[in-house]
Amino acid sequence: MKRSNVLFLTFALLCSVLATQAQEKVYPGADENSESRSQYFSWINNTNEGATEQQTLINLDFFKWLHDEYGMQLDIYAFDAGAIDGKLFYGKTSSARFKNQFPHNFDPIYRKAKDIGTRLGVWGGPDGFGNTPEEAEARKAQMETLCRDYEFELFKFDAVCGRLRPEKEKDFIEMMQRCRSYSPDLILLNHRLGLSEGKAYATTFLWDGQETYIDVFTNNNVTAPHHRAGALERGLVPDFKRLAEDHGVCLSSCLDYWDDDLVLQAFSRSLILSPEIYGNPWLLPDHDFPKLARLYNLHKHYNPILIKAMHLPESYGPYGVSRGDAKTRILTLRNLTWKPKTYTIQAGQEIGLTKGRQVHVRIYHPYEKVMNNLKRGESFTVEVPPFRAMLLAVSSTPQYDEPAIEGAMFELVRNVKGKPIEIKVEGMPGTKATIKLAKGTKAHSARLDGVEQKALVQGKSITIDFGGDRLTEAFHRHLATLQPTPVTDEAGPLYEATAFAADNNALEVRSLQHSGASTIPQVKAAREAFFQQKAFVHRGCWDKNLFDGDMKTGFWPSVRYGVNQRINGGCFRLDLGQIIHVDSIVMKVNDEFALQPLLLDEANLLTVSTDLTHWTSCRFLAQKTMHIKIDGPMRFAKLKTFPSCLNEIEVYNAGKRLDPSNFRVNNLFSDSHARTFTCKAMWKTHVKVSQIPTGSYLCVAVNGEHGVEGAYAALKIDGQLIGAPDRATSYPSNTWEYVNCRRAKNYTYYFPLDKRMENKTIEVYLMGYNQDQINLKPEVWVTAYPVPYRTKTLILN
Repeated sequence: MKRSNVLFLTFALLCSVLATQAQEKVYPGADENSESRSQYFSWINNTNEGATEQQTLINLDFFKWLHDEYGMQLDIYAFDAGAIDGKLFYGKTSSARFKNQFPHNFDPIYRKAKDIGTRLGVWGGPDGFGNTPEEAEARKAQMETLCRDYEFELFKFDAVCGRLRPEKEKDFIEMMQRCRSYSPDLILLNHRLGLSEGKAYATTFLWDGQETYIDVFTNNNVTAPHHRAGALERGLVPDFKRLAEDHGVCLSSCLDYWDDDLVLQAFSRSLILSPEIYGNPWLLPDHDFPKLARLYNLHKHYNPILIKAMHLPESYGPYGVSRGDAKTRILTLRNLTWKPKTYTIQAGQEIGLTKGRQVHVRIYHPYEKVMNNLKRGESFTVEVPPFRAMLLAVSSTPQYDEPAIEGAMFELVRNVKGKPIEIKVEGMPGTKATIKLAKGTKAHSARLDGVEQKALVQGKSITIDFGGDRLTEAFHRHLATLQPTPVTDEAGPLYEATAFAADNNALEVRSLQHSGASTIPQVKAAREAFFQQKAFVHRGCWDKNLFDGDMKTGFWPSVRYGVNQRINGGCFRLDLGQIIHVDSIVMKVNDEFALQPLLLDEANLLTVSTDLTHWTSCRFLAQKTMHIKIDGPMRFAKLKTFPSCLNEIEVYNAGKRLDPSNFRVNNLFSDSHARTFTCKAMWKTHVKVSQIPTGSYLCVAVNGEHGVEGAYAALKIDGQLIGAPDRATSYPSNTWEYVNCRRAKNYTYYFPLDKRMENKTIEVYLMGYNQDQINLKPEVWVTAYPVPYRTKTLILN
């Protein structure tokens, strides 16, 4: 071969290698320096049945309300499983299934989302290319259309749908190339896909593989005053990698202290998807929606400087993080103990602040507060409450860029162009504060609780009185340690008090009842859309279905998971809410199969009581309609062997059906008389609480290994037995999406307090049910949620 030919071939080969390398250089929609995108995705709002057009439009109305009312910007709304693809199958937008769910394709959803600057995303799998070239092309064209016609910004590809066959990797790569020709910023979430060549086209990896559904996939490892201590314990992504996905913050179950969880997700980890939430945020109480918008707005404001992070010294507590630039640092701190923690912060090099002379500090969470008159390099202290996070900005920029007050804690409720500024001023009962508008906050008028305050707009101070009685002790404090005591016959009734106080409804039902009714139309509509969807109703996971007069609904342990959730086989319990004279109780099922494990005409016993101590048995025959004669006063009823599916319950007195509004049912707890459920040890103490602010509750912290469902707490006040309606880890539920997690240690029981309990002797009991797991150290704490601030509303125009 001639030398010239050799040189030519060598040059051609080199060009080919360089071209291949150039082609392999992929921009995966974002990189480590990209700003975050805020997101909501619909998992747990729907399960594998998938979303629908109607429900999605209602959900978007909720986010539009947050946008219009509070300025909240949601960047991405993502459909989770079941919209196109589903568990173990790949779907088509031409299928009857898809058209039933989305009769107008994504057109109306796309238009509504675009109206508030939101783009769409979808869950699916990496394959779906079929077995022929025609099938592969159809899949590529379908996904390409989502980006071309609807500007999709996110694909969440999950191995739950199915893995990518190795021989289809080139099809996958071509699909992503075609999609990104229309959506260059398309984010691809890699959920356990095991990609090889196609890995370069994925944007993120799933950090720790952990979902965050509270008390289902994320739960407390220690005793704590709320359910989200386990979420607050999550650490930091290695090397602060931002192209990770932490599954966001689940807003569907155990909602108290959700904002601490979101602060750490959005500002401490600050991943490419931040802030990120999923589930049912409309289940939050009305007073929490401004805070949700506030955290989204704060993140959007600081987004450009949240990219680079540094670890704070150990003196700043666990997982302390500072993000920002030379002039402004955003700090996240946390306290994972029962007692408040004071941290000393050096406003200089130690936190990454290297420019400027004068420094101002603004605490954003768990309250807002302005601190002035600091020089760079000086130190100041902050106190982080127990099991909470703190978010603050330390800056040497010349002035505030948001409205604020000085002299008191506050919450900036609304700061939207064209609307009055609303600030909630906060203080403890019985205290006063002297406040003024912070530097840079200007207004033509100011009204405090409706009263004009000319002095404020003139730059002067005013003194406000928060009213109420001053607290003589901290609202959060340790009260006592329980001591061992001999086991007595009271163990059974005490256990029954908690078994009747608790419920086995789906976790979302508990959230709804805990948050209370909403006055906001968009919130009410989103709640109704969720609870009235066929999948939720037909899953039988709400006890109210037993009293709705509809034989098509009911309440039953999950066929899919219920056997594992029943404790010692379970026990049916009915609580009428008060002592009532009852003639009879009627229970109805639809067929003989629903009666199982009972057979037709087998005798069964219903036991009833007024006090949980004395029980009377009432015999009846198992039928599709069971008439149980009571003829006496009762409040509580138990049925040890109960039908697998009950559809209706009716209670009668003097021939009239009683109003069931206050009736409650559960079906998963053990009977106190079960042979394998015997109290092996008891602990006891007594406490008095002299002041009970609004929202107060006792925490009985069961420190130690007690076994799954191996320890229960209860109270006695003036001879009345009082159970705990809530516990972390949560009581078992008739599940909506997946079963509650099962923990064998460190339960915390929660008992609401009210004014009637002030200065009364409260006897606190703990019962242990495993002989080899009674080395426990139970304690009693009192706390409150929310913090019992008194508030004044300041309106600035």
